[in-house]
Amino acid sequence: MSAAPENGTGRVRVLLYLRADPTEDGAVAEAYHRISSDLKGTDGLLGNELLRELTDPGAFAVLSEWESAEAFRTWEAGSGHRNTTSPLRRHQDRERPTPFALYRVDAAYR
Repeated sequence: MSAAPENGTGRVRVLLYLRADPTEDGAVAEAYHRISSDLKGTDGLLGNELLRELTDPGAFAVLSEWESAEAFRTWEAGSGHRNTTSPLRRHQDRERPTPFALYRVDAAYR
């Protein structure tokens, strides 16, 4: 295994925190798949994953990987951002101070 330190100017990860209503099993996954299909080919988006918390089955996160913070912010400021992501908006975890967080990769091992 080799270390691959990154200087912070490259890729970023965005975590969107979600909470599912127990009466709507599958609603988060359905919205995630619809949005992911619409985002296919978005400039700067390298991919995303839907994560379910093991100790709290109603808690989810979407982890997306972007070429840079600038690429993410450009997409976020664009006209299509709100419409494309609206299916998940009602599932945002409102108990957190912010529904998402932006992380820079400071170091990685591959």
